[in-house]
Amino acid sequence: MKILHTSDWHLGRSLYGRKRYEEFRCFLDWLTDTIEQEQVDILLVAGDIFDTSIPPNYAQELYYRFLHKVSTTHCQHVVIIAGNHDSPSFLTAPAALLRVLNVYVVGSAMEDLRDEVIVLRDNTDQPLAIVCAVPYLREKDIRRVESGESVEEKGIKLVAGLKEHYAQVCDYAQQKQQELHRQGAEPLPVIAMGHLFTAGGKTLHEDGVRELYVGSLAYIGQDMFPESIDYLALGHLHIPQCVGDNHHLRYSGSPLPMSFGEAGQDKQVIIADFEKGSVDIRELTIPRFQQLKQLSGNLDEIQSEIEALKQQAESVWLEIIYTGRDMVPDLWSQVEEMLADSKLEVLRIKNEAAYKGIAVTDGEGETLDDMDEYDVFKSCLQAHEIPEESRDDLMQSYKEIIHSLHEEDPNAL
Repeated sequence: MKILHTSDWHLGRSLYGRKRYEEFRCFLDWLTDTIEQEQVDILLVAGDIFDTSIPPNYAQELYYRFLHKVSTTHCQHVVIIAGNHDSPSFLTAPAALLRVLNVYVVGSAMEDLRDEVIVLRDNTDQPLAIVCAVPYLREKDIRRVESGESVEEKGIKLVAGLKEHYAQVCDYAQQKQQELHRQGAEPLPVIAMGHLFTAGGKTLHEDGVRELYVGSLAYIGQDMFPESIDYLALGHLHIPQCVGDNHHLRYSGSPLPMSFGEAGQDKQVIIADFEKGSVDIRELTIPRFQQLKQLSGNLDEIQSEIEALKQQAESVWLEIIYTGRDMVPDLWSQVEEMLADSKLEVLRIKNEAAYKGIAVTDGEGETLDDMDEYDVFKSCLQAHEIPEESRDDLMQSYKEIIHSLHEEDPNAL
């Protein structure tokens, strides 16, 4: 029995204003072909299907077309959980209809946690696997809010709530495993899913990965997951990685680079092949459907790199980081001239000199494209000359406000 683990598609995401419809389409077509070629039995998608809670129509079209195509392959079941970017109500709205295609969708924590335990069966009604489909758990799902709590107290309660949730769900899975074994079934693998940020997880600057639980990032460790789990399919982190040194606790990573910082990174999906009580885990590299390149240096160095890329005659999207100290009043126009008669296209130019306070005459400075919501708030604190001793508390309060906004589901009734 084979499973394929993927996550963090972020359908509908753009890159500095450039839509990526064709990249997403190519990935989903490749994934469909891979599922058929590898004879995958179960597809697991560990959250952040869409980039926003109200995805554009083209992103929805890609999603539903893919699920229909997968239903015509060897794949017998698809299990999808919501991530922090997804709207639980939007994902689960067509759940009854998708069940006809053997697609299971879990958008939020179930009132009865046993409903997060899914027994998947083959075409002859023989059990294949038990899946603990734990979605992204919002704070309201796992802890009781009390007035006057410190950040540390909130973090402790969050981690305890997460651990208890997984313990209960996996306990139900073990009970089901034993029940099926008594009925004559072979011991079934317990496969868990989740969308969270574990301690020590690797991220990259500007990849869009959010801190999910304010103040608790450092405490969600590998010991949170019960030992009964034979494979853990995680989402949220965009870099493929294991949790600690556990080969069977995995982040598949995002299928497309979400920022130029990920441009040189190999993207992958995970194949886990279960046979006679053991599991063989393989990584499959995803092709690059659109080349991205980050160039850095002074004007001469940038021009040299551009000339080398032009010789390859390929379509490449560029981020250019100008690190020279000389004033370049028409940086954009000079770069555009360098790109003439090529398939290269610059999506962003970042002028490091401007950020370091070096005088420039082209008026280029820090823009909202270069900042996240926390950078903007820090700039406001600085602009209003807020005393240093007050900034940490204000930043903490601001983080909690931003976090509560992300927790809301605009599609909920």
